[in-house]
Amino acid sequence: MSMQEKRCTLQLTRLVRVMDVVFAIVIWRLFMLLPRPTDNGAEWDSVWAMLQEEWFSFFYVLLGTVIVIIYWLQNNSLLGNLKKTNSVHTGISIFQLLFVLMFLYAINSGVVLGAGADSRMFESVTAMMIGVMAWLGWYYAMRKADLLDAELSKEEAEHILQKNLAEPITAVITIPFAFMGAVAWELSWFLYPFIKYFFSRFKKR
Repeated sequence: MSMQEKRCTLQLTRLVRVMDVVFAIVIWRLFMLLPRPTDNGAEWDSVWAMLQEEWFSFFYVLLGTVIVIIYWLQNNSLLGNLKKTNSVHTGISIFQLLFVLMFLYAINSGVVLGAGADSRMFESVTAMMIGVMAWLGWYYAMRKADLLDAELSKEEAEHILQKNLAEPITAVITIPFAFMGAVAWELSWFLYPFIKYFFSRFKKR
């Protein structure tokens, strides 16, 4: 292995470490957005009373956490099938992290300022861009650079490219629902497993 190959392999290891740290921080910050008894001087007689009054905030943060976990698992799957990275692929991955942080910012804005159509659309767009960057990174690794693991077949690589459209497509579908109300928008995210299933069935055919 040449020195250049070693540097690219080491760069992939460092990239994975950075991305894991960022995703972990985002999950922690989402937890910190949950309402607490000391927030704004709020007082509840019981935990049940707090949940009744703040159920939307809890659900909002929970939904955001689930979306972040889905993208983290997707990210691990994609990077786990690479043997190295380069400057272009790393740049795409850093932009993906930027949109992960912007997604957190969108959720924070919705919790602090109140969830409206604009904040919901902001979340959908940033979630979409996380998926777009992930797909673009894999496309570049597969088509434009020799970055894939040698044990991965061309058919498997194509299938990974195809099935990872499910995340950004789901986010795109939720955008119009953002203007139909909070419940409709939140429920629209549950289309994800059906969209993922569709791509799996499509591959089998």
